[in-house]
Amino acid sequence: MSDHHLKRLVIMRHAKADWPVGVPDHERPLEERGHREAPLAGQWLLKHGVVPDFILCSSALRTRQTCTWVCNELGEKAPTPKLEDGLYAASANRMLTVINHVPDTVTTLMVISHMPGVQDLAMHLASRDSDHDAYMDAATRYPTSALTVLETEKSWAELDGQDARLTKFKVPRH
Repeated sequence: MSDHHLKRLVIMRHAKADWPVGVPDHERPLEERGHREAPLAGQWLLKHGVVPDFILCSSALRTRQTCTWVCNELGEKAPTPKLEDGLYAASANRMLTVINHVPDTVTTLMVISHMPGVQDLAMHLASRDSDHDAYMDAATRYPTSALTVLETEKSWAELDGQDARLTKFKVPRH
């Protein structure tokens, strides 16, 4: 793949959330561990030169808080995130539909959402030439704060299935 037309998709599961009694699922906040681990994802992205120029974030509180921590670490390189109601409790197909509408001027897209959609989407898009270890890690476990990086030469509108190379899977931890 030439870097000239390469697009990168970063799929992230929100950081560890709390389960307060009486709080609707959409409004669940991050727990203490989530507040510690979410910034590590932003640090990892910076360190590996995977800085998104567009972020789509589920409208749920825990994903918004995760996104805020990531953007704090990205600093002035952070784009203004777009909250997307359609990513809340979304299936892989629903997430892909949202991604298919991203303009092609975006070269590195980050999506922050929920299980099982994030894992299902990563597995659905991963091509046969994906990094084997990263693919197996993403397939077998997708804990909170996990990041999957995929690369493709296709436009966002053309992304369909098995057409993005899964290059990295990372679970940022202290």
